[in-house]
Amino acid sequence: MAYLQLKNVEKFFGEHRAIKGIDLSINAGEFVVFVGPSGCGKSTLLRLIAGLEQIDSGTLELEGRDITNLPSSKRDLAMVFQSYALYPHMSVFENMSFALKLAKADPAVIQEKVSQAAKILNLTDYLHRTPKELSGGQRQRVAIGRAIVRAPKVFLFDEPLSNLDAALRGQTRIEIAKLHRDLGATTVYVTHDQVEAMTLADRVVVLRDGMIEQVGTPLELYDKPANQFVAQFIGTPQMNIVSVADLTQLGNIPGIDAPADGFVGLRPENVMLLPTGQGQFQAKVELVEALGAETLIYVTTARGTQLVARQNTRTNLSVGSDVGVSIDAATAHFFDAKGRVTTAAKTL
Repeated sequence: MAYLQLKNVEKFFGEHRAIKGIDLSINAGEFVVFVGPSGCGKSTLLRLIAGLEQIDSGTLELEGRDITNLPSSKRDLAMVFQSYALYPHMSVFENMSFALKLAKADPAVIQEKVSQAAKILNLTDYLHRTPKELSGGQRQRVAIGRAIVRAPKVFLFDEPLSNLDAALRGQTRIEIAKLHRDLGATTVYVTHDQVEAMTLADRVVVLRDGMIEQVGTPLELYDKPANQFVAQFIGTPQMNIVSVADLTQLGNIPGIDAPADGFVGLRPENVMLLPTGQGQFQAKVELVEALGAETLIYVTTARGTQLVARQNTRTNLSVGSDVGVSIDAATAHFFDAKGRVTTAAKTL
């Protein structure tokens, strides 16, 4: 039996059906990430689980117990917000212990739990400081620590790294992954950042317009997307999508297996650039992004088709260079005119 289970969950805001019959099972100890474009319903779905929004239809179960109509304080869940939501006049210790004090826990128990959480999060030396004396990353760790001391059955994270700079996001992401491993807690995490989704999740839930498009491990979604939307959403840079008509007219490419009005999906690492005159068709370099460990090269064909190639070596190519392009159809994904998969890549 699933540890946390959503059954046909729906949410309306007036006439707008924001969440459209979500069915999802989450196992004990699993790290599940909700990801999708802005407005897809991922934060709303998390708030429904937390009890911060009312479920209009369907049920929510935790360990087989129906918690659909329970107030948030009775659900045994803890939520970490994007905005930290710390009390500015309280010390770190007071912020972390606040919920336990409200529950009238024994002071010795409070001291033990806060000290343990502070040790896990490297906050021991900051317990007497106020939030204004902390960095953004430290404030987020305090918010996480406040959730830890409650020992909830499920941790809920709502874009917790969005307010941090790039370096802190990377560091805090590692800390959250380690924390999950050490605590063995069940975690539901919302983000718009697919790097967070790919690196943190046991399973990723891709949402669009209030519905689930696909659920799977990060590499399942990358290698075997269920449709064109998932294929383009997962992966940076996103998958090249080219119409079959354009691709077949560019050159002699055997193995194109999609409807004439369909599309071919090519991961950037599967677009090979060769010296001019070689390959199946020719293109011109429009942009080179030299990132050190990898290079992204954007090219445009004579027909105006744009492609991006990723290579793990540095390049002497520059804007305006002529190149040949080679594509192996075995690494391509094929979609019909409505974006549905017709043939997935045979080799990856």
